[in-house]
Amino acid sequence: MALSEDFLDGSDLHPIDVVESVALAYEWDFDRVAHDQIAMTVEGQWRSYAITLAWSDSEETLRLISTFEIDPPKDREGALFELLNAINDQCWTGAFTYWAAQKLMVWRYGLVLAGGQIAAHEQIDRMIRSALTVSERFYPAMQLTTWGNDTPEAAMKVAIAEAYGRA
Repeated sequence: MALSEDFLDGSDLHPIDVVESVALAYEWDFDRVAHDQIAMTVEGQWRSYAITLAWSDSEETLRLISTFEIDPPKDREGALFELLNAINDQCWTGAFTYWAAQKLMVWRYGLVLAGGQIAAHEQIDRMIRSALTVSERFYPAMQLTTWGNDTPEAAMKVAIAEAYGRA
């Protein structure tokens, strides 16, 4: 059964209500910060990710921000930015940016729901899962570039060599 089958009429369902129901289904820790915002922590293989989703009425957009801490040496920030450009060229459903003042790597994505569209549970699930998947995929390349002193090109080869299936 699909997650969206739990609701027969979602016309009055707020997008953050949908996010909350997805978080409940996965038993993720979350906090309904406001009527239009929810924050949660999700454990990945490499990191814990702080994920916030917020609804903007004026833009009719559900914004997702997923962050994790990273504190590269100052002399490696240029290489990190070069790596982020290469990573973002591989991503179609969002983008990374580095917030140096907060020492946070940030994945951002916006789901436009113009004209009264309603976000389905599957869409929300895909948004969150995509944020986690791309972060997990490229985290080793970020570490190799910032702390391993690899070139961004060499670090990207690790991220591009995705393994599929199980051994």
